This record gives sequence, C-alpha cells and structure tokens, in this order.
Amino acid sequence: MNKESVVVCGAGIVGLSCALGLARGGFSVTLIGPRPTSPQPEVGVYCPRVYAISSASQQFLADLGIWSLLDSARLTPVECMEIYGDANGCVTLQAWQDARTTLAWIMEASELERVLQQAVQVYGIHWQSESFRERQATAVTTESGRRFAANLLVGADGASSPVRHAAGIAARSRPYGDTGLVVHLTSDLPHQQTAMQWFTTDGVLALLPMPDTADGHQVSMVWSMPQSLAKTLQDLPEPQRNADLQARLQAVTGGRLGSLRVRSPLLGFPLFLEHSDMVAPGVALVGDAAHRIHPLAGQGLNLGLADVQELLRVLGEKEAYRSVADYRVLQRYRRARAEPVLAMRLATDGLHRLFAAQSAPIAWARNAGMQCVDRLPFIKRFLIAGASGQ
Repeated sequence: MNKESVVVCGAGIVGLSCALGLARGGFSVTLIGPRPTSPQPEVGVYCPRVYAISSASQQFLADLGIWSLLDSARLTPVECMEIYGDANGCVTLQAWQDARTTLAWIMEASELERVLQQAVQVYGIHWQSESFRERQATAVTTESGRRFAANLLVGADGASSPVRHAAGIAARSRPYGDTGLVVHLTSDLPHQQTAMQWFTTDGVLALLPMPDTADGHQVSMVWSMPQSLAKTLQDLPEPQRNADLQARLQAVTGGRLGSLRVRSPLLGFPLFLEHSDMVAPGVALVGDAAHRIHPLAGQGLNLGLADVQELLRVLGEKEAYRSVADYRVLQRYRRARAEPVLAMRLATDGLHRLFAAQSAPIAWARNAGMQCVDRLPFIKRFLIAGASGQ
C-alpha cells in the first residue's frame, strides 16, 4: 500500500477520475476544487454538455468501477458515423466494418459527474470544496489558508489552470477565431444511432445521437463556426435566432433528419489549440490543463482520460525507491503522452486547416480524397480504431 500523498486540483470529470484512480491505487488523496452541482436527472431534460466516449475511455471507466453505475437509458451508442465534405465527398464508418458493435457512446457531462462524485464519496476521498492558491515544497495551500501534504500535485483544473501557472509549466495557445455552438434539437427522422458531421464554409457541424424524448427524436448539435457568425446568431432575439438556426441546419444537412427544431438554450464557447510541457518537479497536468484541441473529432475528454490512465500506470509501475514527485518518473508520463497528444493535435488542426482553405483545387482534392477513403475498407478500419482510441 503506497501512502504517498497526492493532491488533485480540479473536480471535473478528469479530476474526479484521477482522484478515484489514485485512491484505488492505494495513494493518500485529497481533492481540491469547488463541488459542481449534479442534480438527479429529470425525464426529458438533458445537460447541454455531451461527450463522445471512445471504446478506450469506456474500458477505463469500467476499470474504475463506475461505468455500470451510469443510467443506461441516458446513454446512446454510436454504431455509424457519416462524414460529409463541402461538395460531394462522403465517408461512412460503421462499427461492423472493424468487427465492433459500437464506435462510441454519447453521454451527458452531468451523468458522468454524478456517478464519479458518488464513487469518490464511497472511497472516502477527502474533498476540500474550495480553490487552489499556491504550492510550497511538499504542501498545497487553498484560498482559505488550509494546507495539505502533497508529494505530488496533479493539475486537472481546466484550460486556465492555476496549478500550471504556479508551477511555471510552459504552455502555448492559439485561438481559432471560432466559437463552438451547442444546442439540443428535435428531429423528424430517427438518428438510428448515427453520428453525422458536415464540413462547410461556415465551419464544422456535428449532430450526435441522443435518447428520444416526448417531443420526438433528439440529437445534440455542436457547430464550430467563425466568431462573427456565431455572435450574429447569439445576439438575435430567441424566436428569430431559433428560426435562423433551423433554416441554416436545413440548408447544410439537406433534410438528412427531416426538419430540426431547437429544444434547449443555445450556448457557445471559444475554441483554442493549446499544448503544454505537462510536468514540472512534483507536478503533473492532465486534461484541459495540459492541452486543448479542436472539437471536430470529439476527442478532448478522451485525451484527458487517457492522460489520467497513463499517469496512474506510470505511478503504479515506478521503482519502490522513487517518489511520485521524482521528475524522472513524471518525465515518463510526459514521454508516454507526447506522441498520442501530438498525433491528435495534428490531425484535428490539419483537418480544420484543410476544410478552411477555399481554393478550388484544394476543395476538389479533399472531396475526392473522401470518396476514395469511402471505397477502401482497410483505411476505414484504421480510422475506426483511431476514433475508438485503440
């Protein structure tokens, strides 16, 4: 039983998962961060934030013992993906093409937070519901002045990460100049467990399958579009905004799901490409504190959970004579995450740049490339494995 002390700053999904995994590994864990409110789910009411959970993340959550606690009625398996270019390009990926039953699962952030909070309580992890202030040697101080022993400090405290700033970990950030708009929609036609994505001149539109409601079939929209266009939409009075959005959706999707009607508030968030050095002596970053990518692939949370999984592995396999704070141990974690994080960053940023280019030769090439991919089963299997995190 390893009784070295670890403080995890950040009580979102990644921070909760990290604290739970460390406690299961025998570490003495303190969780620092405001406790998010996660009310019991209501029938027909869905959290605006949803995630696409890959097969690798699903297995990790199962290993943590929390997957079976999720309300299965609020999970939607993705069995097929349809990806449309800005002309006649189209790629269809189906789970059976790589001998799978599911490509991913769509779930609400609030449902995952709810079961993780329950698990943290069951394990008796001390949760100090306030914010991190500073780190001094082997202790962490909160905003109220309370001090906690910390051989290792884990920053899971989001993109602005006070832990990252306090540790002096270098980070690089580039704004996309885009806004991600999210809203739930009622559709005339069933989604049939299919996630759909359109690359357009107005950005990247994704429709994710959700459980049906009393109003009809439901999908969740994530539309990454230029900030100016997003602001124009957001500034409209609600009835006009909904009508405008529904008309734009109809034009882009071509009626793939029939008419689409807004059924929840429209929310927006700015998009950035960010990466950091991830570690410093006695400090490790996970999730958005370590990196952020374009949401077009839906892999942000999956990258964060993979960070946690790798950090747990490295700490669990370290030599007995080394501390969890040993910089050589933490560098193993950084090296292990470098390639997959870089690969995802290059893939998402590259796709964004490719479809943002408006010249006719590039437009022809990217759509012709999609048509070619759609006819090659071995490339489809490669793409499906990549999307599954395996």
